[in-house]
Amino acid sequence: MRVVIKVGTSTLAHATGRLNIGRTSELCAVLSDLKNAGHEVVLVSSGAIGMGAGKLGFKQKPTDIPTKQAAAAIGQCELMYTYDRLFTQYHHTVAQILLTGSDFSAPDRYENFNNTIFRLLELDALPIINENDTIATEEIKVGDNDTLSALVAVSVKADLLVILSDVDGLYSADPRKDENAVLLKQVQQITPEIEALAGGAGSALGTGGMITKINAAKLCAAAGCQTVIANGEHPALLYEIVAGGEGNYTRFLA
Repeated sequence: MRVVIKVGTSTLAHATGRLNIGRTSELCAVLSDLKNAGHEVVLVSSGAIGMGAGKLGFKQKPTDIPTKQAAAAIGQCELMYTYDRLFTQYHHTVAQILLTGSDFSAPDRYENFNNTIFRLLELDALPIINENDTIATEEIKVGDNDTLSALVAVSVKADLLVILSDVDGLYSADPRKDENAVLLKQVQQITPEIEALAGGAGSALGTGGMITKINAAKLCAAAGCQTVIANGEHPALLYEIVAGGEGNYTRFLA
């Protein structure tokens, strides 16, 4: 199975912006094990701006573009250093790909991206993808890594996209405000009613919220790819998700 895993800033980092070492280590161990089992894995990782902001001592993500880009430049170094160190323990080679929206809209750049990522998979490497926040501007950015992960999943003809977040999945109401909210474990079709369940923004260090995840699932469904939204607090859930099980997460059918 070819699987794209998207991990959000809230999964990788503490509220301070500093790396959540235990969780990131567990995530890399699980992804390495999935590769050992024969699955092809592509990781779409947020965290560059958040980790850079944490390293600079900021209490929240910066709002002005130059500071965001500076934080991304600092944080991306730490992010890839960490992934390289952790995956090397399990004898897996990682590769970094930084993208912007124009890499998907310009035919020659899109072809170059596809050629590169498919060759990396043939070489049994683990591609790690992020938006190129250091140079991305309003005109060329994808905007959030939920959308980016869906574009990548469609491009590589993935069987499954897993979006790891700080919530268990899609609820019938906002679980932070309504104690009677029920987790929807399977969504057969993304209707306007399903889209209406998506709320606002996510964490202080992250980007987007449930609406971007629903849109990503919609994009993948049209391409024949399932999407699962799950809580990144428990990376071991990935075993059950990849096996096609039903658990404490939301699976959107293709």
